[in-house]
Amino acid sequence: MALFAGPLAPLRHRQFRLLWTGMSASLIGDGMLLVALAWQVYDLFGVPAAMSAVGVALSLPQVAMLLVGGVISDRFDPRQVMLVSDLLRGLVMAGVAVLSLTGTLTSLWMLLGLVMVYGAAAGFFGPSFDALVPRIVPAEDLVEANALDQFVRPAGLQIFGPMLAGAVIAVAGVGWTFAFDAATFLFSVLCLLAMRRVAPAPAPSPEISDSPGVSIWQDMREGIGYVRKHVWLWGTFLSATFTYLLFVGPTEVLLPYVIKTELGGSATALSLVLTSGGLGAIAAALIVGWIGIPRRFMTYIYGTWAIATLAVAGYGLGTRTWQLAVACVVVNGLEAAGTIAWATTKQHFVPTAMLGRVSSVDWFVSTALLPLSYALAAPVAQWIGVRDTLLGAGLLGAAVTFGFLFLPGMRNPERQAAYEARHSTGTPRLRTHAESREQEMVPA
Repeated sequence: MALFAGPLAPLRHRQFRLLWTGMSASLIGDGMLLVALAWQVYDLFGVPAAMSAVGVALSLPQVAMLLVGGVISDRFDPRQVMLVSDLLRGLVMAGVAVLSLTGTLTSLWMLLGLVMVYGAAAGFFGPSFDALVPRIVPAEDLVEANALDQFVRPAGLQIFGPMLAGAVIAVAGVGWTFAFDAATFLFSVLCLLAMRRVAPAPAPSPEISDSPGVSIWQDMREGIGYVRKHVWLWGTFLSATFTYLLFVGPTEVLLPYVIKTELGGSATALSLVLTSGGLGAIAAALIVGWIGIPRRFMTYIYGTWAIATLAVAGYGLGTRTWQLAVACVVVNGLEAAGTIAWATTKQHFVPTAMLGRVSSVDWFVSTALLPLSYALAAPVAQWIGVRDTLLGAGLLGAAVTFGFLFLPGMRNPERQAAYEARHSTGTPRLRTHAESREQEMVPA
């Protein structure tokens, strides 16, 4: 298919087209949820503490399910695991929609219970997605596949979803945004059903696993053991743990509060800020999809992530909605640029048979302190102020992120990739900036 070339190359593959299409629709619904949930909570309860509680209820079961989700995705068809996850989350959103539309969503505990089920189901989706992509996309198209992933996530989560949410809330009320999210999960389920069964991952080599498939707990231990052997894996996971602790809770709890309460903005204003961030992420995804990733990709990953985290301080400094939007562009654009390179690096260097488990450890360790981040956001803001909390989150988070780059062994993958580039090892190579330019010079 001549249409699917360059950054669109992975769409030549039917399996990936279906996965990408279903996920695109679902992410639009999730983008509506980001606005609707915050607006519903502040409308009903009016205080950051309530939003903190919702964040804890959403993230805690998700973190708890991640390791099990990774093992399940390696043992079974990850497509089927994703299907069940989407189905459960769709049912939860349908329930929230009914309660909101009928005016019976009046108890915080009722909402907390529903989002806990949602979070538990979500814990199985991320590792399964990470395990599925390299099974349905050839190695030479992985950079583009990850760029498309990072294109559609901000497009759905931060552009089309929030824009639709702002319009729907203004015209029909917040309950219909939950209903729309439920419908997008149904569409995603239909796309997953249309995909063919995915072949099992090849068995781990003896140096990776002596006794594969003995039990779920044995598989889990092997995944953790593999991560412990590689500084670039566990170091990056820990970097995300502490960075997310510092900025995710303050951002998701306090940014809507700043816009709604301090600036007197509407749901549309919050939508516009999130949409700006989505545009930044899409621009980054398009650029990386075209030119590939740098040869010093670990340095690039940490550099982009550190600057992205530093830009969170802009949420604490901004006094106009447009200023918050500019900060959001930088945060999301650079985060996406680093994440594309990180996903490609992980898929390139981690054996396919271990990828689901390694990804689940990544998700688990990276998000392990998110419940604490949500729980601390409101009391810290009450103690030192909302603006100072956001400012400190950006400054401290950036310092922590960049500091992890200097762990001994963190840049070993760069050295291995350089060796592969100099020698014929039989391993598919990472496509870097230079190789992208070489490909552009070759006549079609």
